[in-house]
Amino acid sequence: MKIALFGATGRVGHAILTLLLEKDIKVTALVRNPKKVQPQVGLTVLQGDARIIADVERTLDGVDAVISALGTDKTNVLTESITHIISIMQKRQLKRIITIGTAGILDSRAEPGLLRYQSSESKRKSIVAALEHHKVYDLLKDTSLDWTIACPTYLPTGNSTDEFIILRDKLPEDAVQTTTGDTALFTVNVLLKNEHIGYRVGIMSPQY
Repeated sequence: MKIALFGATGRVGHAILTLLLEKDIKVTALVRNPKKVQPQVGLTVLQGDARIIADVERTLDGVDAVISALGTDKTNVLTESITHIISIMQKRQLKRIITIGTAGILDSRAEPGLLRYQSSESKRKSIVAALEHHKVYDLLKDTSLDWTIACPTYLPTGNSTDEFIILRDKLPEDAVQTTTGDTALFTVNVLLKNEHIGYRVGIMSPQY
């Protein structure tokens, strides 16, 4: 299996990259600064920008699935990149894509019919990032791709507990945080098991 990975230099992306390589899964990673990625067996690093369609095309050469751990960066990088990724996947008949979203785009319990970032559940001062993730969700659900969006809540850097709780389309009750390690492990598990196709999935790490 060979995976195209976007966002490999971020906190979650780096954890995903490490897990994939540990499982002997080949990875092509598109990064803006290759110096941030340590050369490893099974890893092909391409320098480029996910907002440039030619760079995305190179990254998707010969892969079996796509994982995007791109952040919003207070820009429209998410929507620009996902538009290119979807277009190229459809042309090449690639089906599987997993993206890292945010708990803000899960369904609200307090106000049914709204997403969490639109409701009283949200504690965010800014909804800029949530709006970008919402657009990605809308773009993916309008395709025939086999998509999954992993939706962590507050995201501290931390190892996988392997005891995380998940829930489709909603955040598990009493969720406080989701470690980067648990988010990465969920993503790789979903890839290997081919689960939760067509869903957003809320993730909660245990509190100790």
